[in-house]
Amino acid sequence: MMDNSDLVLCLTPVYNDWESLQVLADEIRTAFSQSANKKFKILAIDDGSTEQNNHIFDKKEVEIISLKKNVGHQRAIAIGIQYVNDKYLNNQPTEKNATGHLVVLDSDGEDSPSYILSMVDAAEGRVVFAQRTKRSESTSFKLGYWFYKKTFKLLTGKSISFGNFSAIPFSLLKPIALNTDIWNHFSGSIIKSRIPYVTYPTVRGKRYEGKSKMNTTNLIVHGLSAVSIYFDVLCIRLLRFSLIALTFCSIGVGYIFYQKIFTENAIPGWASSLVLIIFSIIIQLFSVTFVVLLFQLNTRKRIEAPDEHLFKKFLDQNEA
Repeated sequence: MMDNSDLVLCLTPVYNDWESLQVLADEIRTAFSQSANKKFKILAIDDGSTEQNNHIFDKKEVEIISLKKNVGHQRAIAIGIQYVNDKYLNNQPTEKNATGHLVVLDSDGEDSPSYILSMVDAAEGRVVFAQRTKRSESTSFKLGYWFYKKTFKLLTGKSISFGNFSAIPFSLLKPIALNTDIWNHFSGSIIKSRIPYVTYPTVRGKRYEGKSKMNTTNLIVHGLSAVSIYFDVLCIRLLRFSLIALTFCSIGVGYIFYQKIFTENAIPGWASSLVLIIFSIIIQLFSVTFVVLLFQLNTRKRIEAPDEHLFKKFLDQNEA
């Protein structure tokens, strides 16, 4: 059985960013040199990189896990979490009493390794997410990120103000590994799962090499992925909105007919037509949303057991 009592596994997806991974390994080593009772290991998920790795890493410090193809940032994290659960936790006699921590972070340097030990110390029986108190992206990106957070709150009723940078106690890793939502959006799935979490204030680090791959398109896809795991909640909120709108439209139609029939007040001819058009649109929105929600709820009768070994299908032959 492995002794994981003081082990901190640093999970990071990598796509052609081998120079940054080298710098990250050096900075993590420096951060852990200040701790006498904790050891680290980096698990780098090679997300189908097309550029060859020309760097030599210490195998005791860095384990590179190669995937058959590029699956994207979020799924690479999901694969890594299931890999850790299989290799490091299934050897424990009782997962609930498993010790050690998993830290999820980017390899580009924007998630500063200097916060790892503090976040691990705060992760006792809960997940700790790094919340950036200061951002240095462009104004357009900041605006897009603000819009993403507000839209997420509006559509789901939940707040999200952090990314993937997090520290997870091994004792909480099993339910996260079995949560199918992590394949779409890691941090959003933690919020939905009701696993206890807190945030830890951090400052965005400087990127080691190159430019960020998170452009406007990627941010939109990332945001929609977060909303998608709340699809049933979204449908309920749309139904509620439709009912409120239908109520107001009904009042509007009733008021217009009342003015036309019982008073001599001048009502524009287009007023009733406009209200009826809006009324019909809202009815269609309500109907479509209601039917989609029923289809969504109907899928719940097809119960499938969580597959904690799904990650193995993505591993390169040498890894599997």
